[in-house]
Amino acid sequence: MEKTVVELFAGVGGFRCGFNEVTFDGEDVTEHNNWNFIWANQWEPSTKTQAAFDCYCERFGKSENHVCEDIGKIDKTTIPNHTLLVGGFPCQDYSVARSLSNEKGIEGKKGVLWWEIAEVLETKRPPFVLLENVDRLLRSPSTQRGRDFGIMLRSFLDNGYSVEWRVINAAEYGFPQKRRRVFIFAYHNSTNYYKKMSKIPADRIVYKEGIFASNFPIKDVKLESGNTDISKNEFEDIVCISDGFDFHFFNAGCMVDGVIHTYKVASVDCNDVTTLGDVLEKDEVDEKYFLLDEKLEKWTFLKGSKKIKRTKPNGEEYYFSEGQLSFPDKLDVPARTMLTSESTTNRSSHVVKDKVSGNLRTLTPVEAERIQMFPDNWTNIKSKAMTERRRFFMMGNALVVGVVERLGHYLEKIVENED
Repeated sequence: MEKTVVELFAGVGGFRCGFNEVTFDGEDVTEHNNWNFIWANQWEPSTKTQAAFDCYCERFGKSENHVCEDIGKIDKTTIPNHTLLVGGFPCQDYSVARSLSNEKGIEGKKGVLWWEIAEVLETKRPPFVLLENVDRLLRSPSTQRGRDFGIMLRSFLDNGYSVEWRVINAAEYGFPQKRRRVFIFAYHNSTNYYKKMSKIPADRIVYKEGIFASNFPIKDVKLESGNTDISKNEFEDIVCISDGFDFHFFNAGCMVDGVIHTYKVASVDCNDVTTLGDVLEKDEVDEKYFLLDEKLEKWTFLKGSKKIKRTKPNGEEYYFSEGQLSFPDKLDVPARTMLTSESTTNRSSHVVKDKVSGNLRTLTPVEAERIQMFPDNWTNIKSKAMTERRRFFMMGNALVVGVVERLGHYLEKIVENED
């Protein structure tokens, strides 16, 4: 089976950088593995410019198969057949309803990108799927816990897939950022991999033999667990899931033949830690990143603990509280989760003690790239759309490249065994 990949919501190419162990020397991009990325889509609807797509094309080349168009408007039959579908997509409201006339059957909300993925599954039936999302997906919405992920799992089930998932904190496995994301691996029930995994008990899949346990080991201690059945015997269709499904998903689990098993797991202790200090630039950096004296007072307030009286729209008073953050950030531990607001005067932005001068400053774009494990200056492209602020924004939206690199190696073996 060929190692062909379709990349949805490609951003600046995080999945491709990881799977192919990409290096960049400032001029040339080298892909050190032979995953063949045959089609990619990146479209940012909220901006006139397409900085992420410009970056993807500048690094991987312009191609008719690098598409900058609203995925909702693309005929999914025009996407090439592929072995693996990958993508990081937003956590949205996945609820569905029956159309009033019932002529169109089931309707999801417009603009919800999960339905575009589901359409690709239905149209192309890729043997394998690897997706990334924020970990709150497992417990959303707050009014019906687990409904959105339940809808996703039922979509996979209806298209003939089994699924494994895990919330992975990158820092717990030697990577330079405390970033918790849920990774979802689905495999079609026609694959050899399914035939193998369907014979293994669910707890062994999650704790020992699944793709995540094999690459991101966990303690062999049974904590909390749960199971439920979303097969057609239990729920008639996806609308029934949307209307009535409520389930506590833990941070790991699997679904085989419609039966969901979920477990609360803990990572093993990691001795190989990459710290924030490890990724800081060792040479002098531009003075524009340093905190001026007049800004220090504001930064101190933002990072400090506070209890502020506020008033609700109905006139009711309440206190808004925040705890104290390290100021500056500690250099002997991994970086905190990077957000799209990184580098702005914001409580979540990192402030570090410069290694050369000892003065306080914000991160540089290169340091932000290192925290996400991209090559240095990956987002430093010629396009006017890619301002320095956008470079930080891109990294706040990206995934930790090292996590998918590790998964890519294991997926190679899975694909080879299909032959």
